[in-house]
Amino acid sequence: MVTALAQLPADFQSALRSLRAAVGRSELRLEEIPAPARLAPYAVALEAEVLDSAGRPRTPRPAPAPDTGELATGRFILLHDPEPPAVWQGTFRIVTYIRARLEPEMAEDALLGSVAWTWLVEALEKHGAGYTAAGGTATRVLSESFGTLAGRRESIDIELRASWTPTSSAVRSHLEAWADMVCTFAGLPPLPDGVAPLPRRRD
Repeated sequence: MVTALAQLPADFQSALRSLRAAVGRSELRLEEIPAPARLAPYAVALEAEVLDSAGRPRTPRPAPAPDTGELATGRFILLHDPEPPAVWQGTFRIVTYIRARLEPEMAEDALLGSVAWTWLVEALEKHGAGYTAAGGTATRVLSESFGTLAGRRESIDIELRASWTPTSSAVRSHLEAWADMVCTFAGLPPLPDGVAPLPRRRD
């Protein structure tokens, strides 16, 4: 293991140490998962689970199934390429995914996507996470069931896929900001002043 770490670029080793120093919320469990192999020469991936008061996972791994009671789930991937694509504007790139279950009536809210993106920007600013070249998409997903599954009620999810370039290998603040975002999507306090949680799915 020591030999393998020694073969990593110094900047990526520094980023890994920074991630390990991140302080998470008690409701959130982070677990390292296999990173995608084709996006960059070096990568690390984390998956988030939100915990209830008894310490049990409140969310399964993506993608969530209908009527299982999950609130939100997400993945955080840090990429490093010493010879990066020009679009990155740096040697690191963070790629994230968050999915949350909503009330069906929320599908008509025209501001839903922009609110989700605003939460991301505000979380990064709150944690002082310097970044550039940010981009992303917010998608509303309607799930309807038929045939033997016709008894299941339709569900609405929102998916936020976002990526940005950190301005240094000190990426601890970026992971902490993203962890706050997962909790916000799950409807867990605290939230920024004047921001309400997304309505949870009724059981």
